[in-house]
Amino acid sequence: MTEARNIEVKWPKNVNEIPKEIFVREELFEVEQEKIFRGPEWHPVAHTGELPNKGDFKTFDLGTVPLLITHGQDGEYRVFYNACSHRSNQLETASSGNKTEFECPYHRWLFNPKGELIGCPNSKEFSPGFKREDYPLNQPRTAISYGLIFVTMSEETPPLEEWIGDVMPTFKQAMGEDGDLRLLGYQKVSYKSNWKGYNDNDGYHAPLLHKAFTMLNWQGGQGHQYMDKTRGHLGFEADLKPVPKSEMIKDHSLVEYIGDEANMGSRLIQFFPTMVITRHLNVYNIRFAIARGPMDTEVHYAYFCHASDDEEMIKHRTRQASNLLGPCGMVSMEDAAIFHRIHIGSNTPGNAIFQKGVTSFDELPTDVKQNDESGNLPRWEYYRKIMGFERAES
Repeated sequence: MTEARNIEVKWPKNVNEIPKEIFVREELFEVEQEKIFRGPEWHPVAHTGELPNKGDFKTFDLGTVPLLITHGQDGEYRVFYNACSHRSNQLETASSGNKTEFECPYHRWLFNPKGELIGCPNSKEFSPGFKREDYPLNQPRTAISYGLIFVTMSEETPPLEEWIGDVMPTFKQAMGEDGDLRLLGYQKVSYKSNWKGYNDNDGYHAPLLHKAFTMLNWQGGQGHQYMDKTRGHLGFEADLKPVPKSEMIKDHSLVEYIGDEANMGSRLIQFFPTMVITRHLNVYNIRFAIARGPMDTEVHYAYFCHASDDEEMIKHRTRQASNLLGPCGMVSMEDAAIFHRIHIGSNTPGNAIFQKGVTSFDELPTDVKQNDESGNLPRWEYYRKIMGFERAES
């Protein structure tokens, strides 16, 4: 594995500048896999609402590492590396399903949802002292918060609550206060963009890029950004004003909030490195991102209802979900083009320079307004330190 210290990156002196080359240099990708995706970070890989029944499973990739997530017959949720404990053949290829057993097709080793080896042909001819109990599926560290299942591949990662840090209150609100969510469905999309370009979305662009806000005369209320000062997690909290009736939209329910008006708003969480969670009007949206390659980011948009919803509310959330905030949703469809165009433009020399909300060239921001872009800077500073890049002195 190439060490980051052997890759030269000219990181600028000013805290509001980042080198454009980090979006396009292919050799950085493997170092990021080692230092970030396999490093001391927690990564959300599933929500319990995706696996409501015993026997349910989901496969997912943490960067380049394949995972198998199960809901056991004992009610426990577990995450395994999706590789047979014999010769590391990929165990499960389906994206999801329900099974009581997982069989490796290569040599027919058989595992239960607890990861225990329960069958292997011809074991009498195996190596001396062979015991089934010595060959369970391997597991990364796992923790659950508000139904969201996190994994880490490092023993040095702090406890999950400590890792989430200062954005925990916003996270709780984005997860419906209790995290008791149920899956409505997915949209899955691949962006021709580096994972860092995808995750560099900021508060500045929203009312300027997304035409739906102007077309619907949709005005926001008061809002703020909250940062975790250690890892650069970012929380957005914003009020939303009711959308006026408009001839631009035939079905007004797509932008209608149903519920206590005091809760009509937007809550968004960005966990380092790639996770985005949004509660906007009546939409619960968790975006599971996979860094597939230097310019290939796959995102699974998962939409949820609350477990307490009645049939009409479920229909409303389903209708509003991807139509509002999906990869081609009314107020988010322009993002895909921007991710790709950032990647193209970053092949030019120089630095990307943040402006809105920047009050100092030497110190990171501590107070960030709703539509500032400076809230992204602590995350970039954390990335720089992880990768071992030194700032220029002048």
